[in-house]
Amino acid sequence: MKARHCKELLGTGPSIGELVPALSLIGERLARALASGLARLSGGDAPIVRVGMPLDGTLGSIQSELEGLASHTLLAVGPEARPLLAVFEAAPVFRLVDRAFGGRGDVPNPLPDTFPLSAELLIARIETTVADALSIAFGGEAKHAVRTVRREISLRQLAPFDRNEELLLLSLEVEENGCEPWSMLLAFPQATLSALVTVPRHPRKARMMNVAPDPAAEPFASMPLQVKAVLVDMTMGFSRLSSLKPGDILPVAVARSVPLKVGDQTVANGTIGELDDRVAVQVSHAF
Repeated sequence: MKARHCKELLGTGPSIGELVPALSLIGERLARALASGLARLSGGDAPIVRVGMPLDGTLGSIQSELEGLASHTLLAVGPEARPLLAVFEAAPVFRLVDRAFGGRGDVPNPLPDTFPLSAELLIARIETTVADALSIAFGGEAKHAVRTVRREISLRQLAPFDRNEELLLLSLEVEENGCEPWSMLLAFPQATLSALVTVPRHPRKARMMNVAPDPAAEPFASMPLQVKAVLVDMTMGFSRLSSLKPGDILPVAVARSVPLKVGDQTVANGTIGELDDRVAVQVSHAF
């Protein structure tokens, strides 16, 4: 008879939905690290790198969105070589190559079927920059170091993971001064992300007893509250109020019972008296 293990005892990995917040934080760190890396690559100012919201997808959905030539790079994380994918569409690559040779960033039309050597060399440098930035975004430790494995223009031939495996997709847009923005796509399998991040698990909360708060205990005891003793509450016409001037005498009657208020809430009543030559209120009733 085969033993069957209970999922509650063994635990299960985080779901795609639980990994989205963790990948968003990785994306923010990646954007900063990638901006610095691309500045070193170009020898110019750091570009603006914007990261999109993580989206779910599969290799099939990635392939269906691509039009024409693209470069697909398999990356590996750590000694376990956990896979992830980087996708660079052809048009931005040719634009960058043309600018590197002093051009305006023109793209050949129609696009060729393969990348020339100049484009392959540029892609290799961008791959290294992305791998270094990912290593920093994952924490900078050796166990999370990212390296390039291989590159193909055919996603089917590269086959980085199963076509129907659930992925989280992260798009990054790079904007350089005076140049048209270009973008790349990163695809993370659920297993790769699960190994890289710690998703907080929410234990069942213990049932709390319905106990009234103790005003004599912290944090309530030292909380300052403004208490007002209302000696006079009178009604006056607007014409009389508007004609008030220094020296006027207003007859008032001090109530026998003076309310003590915190905000608009009456908390006690008292009577006016004197203590050590100072006006005082003796509490006669507290609520």
